[in-house]
Amino acid sequence: MATHHSRSAARMMMAPAVIVLLGWMLIPLTMTLYFSFKKYLPLRGGDLGWTGFDNYTRFISSSAFLPSVQATLIIVGGVLVITVVLGVLLALLLDQPMWGQGIVRVLVIAPFFVMPTVSGLVWKNMFMDPVNGLLAHLWKFFGATPVEWLSHASLQSIIMITSWQWLPFATLILLTAIQSLDREQLEAAEMDGAPPLKRFTYIILPHLSRAIAVVILIQTIFLLSIFAEIFVTTAGSFGTRTLTYLIYQRVLESQNVGLGSAGGVYAIILANIVAIFLMRIVGKSLDT
Repeated sequence: MATHHSRSAARMMMAPAVIVLLGWMLIPLTMTLYFSFKKYLPLRGGDLGWTGFDNYTRFISSSAFLPSVQATLIIVGGVLVITVVLGVLLALLLDQPMWGQGIVRVLVIAPFFVMPTVSGLVWKNMFMDPVNGLLAHLWKFFGATPVEWLSHASLQSIIMITSWQWLPFATLILLTAIQSLDREQLEAAEMDGAPPLKRFTYIILPHLSRAIAVVILIQTIFLLSIFAEIFVTTAGSFGTRTLTYLIYQRVLESQNVGLGSAGGVYAIILANIVAIFLMRIVGKSLDT
């Protein structure tokens, strides 16, 4: 049992790391809040004084605000559906004994280690190019007209690119969960005559509920700030301007740090609302 002296020593040793982490989080947040109440134009006069809540009002009343939130939520929802469904299927497939199983697993997981900018450029130039892309050649082979993906199916394209990048993560987590399943339970169900679909519905899927909840939570946190894939493909055009990209435009393109900071505060609020909602779902899943 830990003594009072040992607990005090542990707190003292942890204190430097805790202080650094708090500073790492609180300093940028404080600066964002500070600039959100000021009119700060670095290349057009600098600090022009306090504006109160004017930046917040201007940002939320902008005609681009609600479409950007909608685009963000559509991308997040689409990626989550694709990665969870395909992740479960891939995890079930990779759990089966096969020749070259280790190589197949490495190839499935490999896209997760590709940088977002690189994956966006690869999909844009190698797959989705309407003239020289692989998908265009495939369409022509079947006698169809190639699709201009990034202009005519822009949101779907972003969802496809992002899903390709995050699918390995979901597969890895779900495969680990499947491998922890009690095999005797499955064998008993099989001996009792339960078909594969019922074994999946009543045994495997309930066992995966916690892993699925964790995948949804972690991916949502990162997907709410999606930026690089949009920057290198559509540059926010054709309805793909997310809330993060809108903030980027306000800060760098308009050179209005105060307005962009107000947008950053709105992004933090949105992320926390989604995180609290998901944490409750994960909490209920872990309690069952």
